[in-house]
Formats: sequence, C-alpha cells, structure tokens
Amino acid sequence: MSHNLSPADYIRSHIRTVPDWPVAGVQFRDITPLLSNPRVFRVLIDQFVHRYFDHRPTAIAGLDARGFIIGSVLAYELGVGFIPIRKKGKLPFTTVAESYELEYGSATVEIHSDAVKPGDRIVLIDDLVATGGTMLAGARLLQRLGAELIECGAIVDLPELGGSAKLRGEGLALFSLLDVEGA
Repeated sequence: MSHNLSPADYIRSHIRTVPDWPVAGVQFRDITPLLSNPRVFRVLIDQFVHRYFDHRPTAIAGLDARGFIIGSVLAYELGVGFIPIRKKGKLPFTTVAESYELEYGSATVEIHSDAVKPGDRIVLIDDLVATGGTMLAGARLLQRLGAELIECGAIVDLPELGGSAKLRGEGLALFSLLDVEGA
C-alpha cells in the first residue's frame, strides 16, 4: 500500500468507473479490480474485520451477489457463519421473502427460514449502497426472523442516490468505507 494513502483512498483508487453501463447515463462502480489484486483485497477485508471484530456478530449475512464475496471472507476471518440472502427462486429450502422497488419495477430477495434465530447478532454486507432497496429488504428479512441487526456495511456509498439516507431514516446503522460522488 502506498504510504501516503489512507486505506479508504487506497481502496478508492482501485474502483473502476464504467460509464453508461448497464444503461446510458449510469456511472457503474466496478469493484472487481479490488478483488483481483491480492494486496488491495486484503486491505479491503481488513477494514471490515477491524470494524466488526469487537462486535462479536453471530454471523455475517451477504446480499446476492457481490455481498457474498465480501461477506463470506469476512465471516471466515471473524470465525462466524455466513448467511446468503439471494434473489428470488435461488434457495432450495423453505424461505421468507421481501420485495422492494427498483427504478423500473420491483425485485424480491429471500432467506432460508431457519438461517437466523431470535437473538442472533448479524452484520449485513453488500458491495455498495445506491437507492438502498436491496439492503433495506435484506435488513427487514433478518429482523422478521428475530435477528438483531448490528449494522449494514458496504464498500461504497453513492449518497446522491439517497439510499444511505433512506436506511438511516429507517433506523438502521450503516457503515461504508467510502463515499463516491456522482450517480
């Protein structure tokens, strides 16, 4: 790591912006360069490990799909279990579902009905917070099953899209490693 960069700035310097993807006008924040560079990936994961080490979560829940990457490695490093929250129709056992609005239409995420139990202390992880819909739906699933949601965590917050304000407005604790301006 460059000695003159903070961990957040080091991570920021490895996020690729892809203009007009998946549609014209969108500046897509691509985290795959963070994952392919072993040094950057370790710095990234260490930021979350240090944040949650003393919180002693029961498990880490990750949102489909990039939340699986960060969340599962974080769970491994903390010595706790990992819980996938998936897009509708992907989990094989009895599920609980939560739908949320997208810019055009709606989507649904699901969790196994036995994934958490009352009193479990969970950290919910995704790669970024845009409009907040997916994160909020995941949080609601965990809460419906009786879990205590310690915090929602993401690499990137896109504050201009309003998701972080929406999550905090719903009373959820939110941590992001860095804010990126410009939707």
